[in-house]
Amino acid sequence: MLTTALLLTVFPFAMIYSALTDLLEMRIENRAMIVLTLAFIPAALLVGLPWQVLGGHVLVGLVCLCITFAMFAAGWMGGGDAKLIAATGLWLGPTMLMAEYLLVAALIGGGLTIGLLFARSQMLPVTRVAFVDRLMEKDSGVPYGIALGAAGLYAYSHSFWMTAALG
Repeated sequence: MLTTALLLTVFPFAMIYSALTDLLEMRIENRAMIVLTLAFIPAALLVGLPWQVLGGHVLVGLVCLCITFAMFAAGWMGGGDAKLIAATGLWLGPTMLMAEYLLVAALIGGGLTIGLLFARSQMLPVTRVAFVDRLMEKDSGVPYGIALGAAGLYAYSHSFWMTAALG
């Protein structure tokens, strides 16, 4: 029962929370990434993940962290996005599902970016809704956490974690 509750709440909640905070505030909070990272080991132990497989998951998370932080340092992505990808890599591990996650995130993110560019090109009135007005500013970034969170939910729903949770 504890395993099911842990597996059905922590990862999905972190994805939804990250997407919403990025939409509303243009930031992904560290506390969500800390909870996601710290919950991985107990979850892995509860489902009986072999040590070698667990090591592979940790390696994927670290590789993702190194690559995405280099991208952050180059100014190509936000720091929260980098941490979210790394934490997701920890949970998805060395599987094709990680590749699917990145592909789905790129597709959703591309659609989101095109949609925002189009909306910003129109002469939209001021909405007096702070996050909407910020999104409509031409020099504002793209809240990519929305795409990363949605892709994370997609990948997680197809993962062995869901199989373990639902038996």
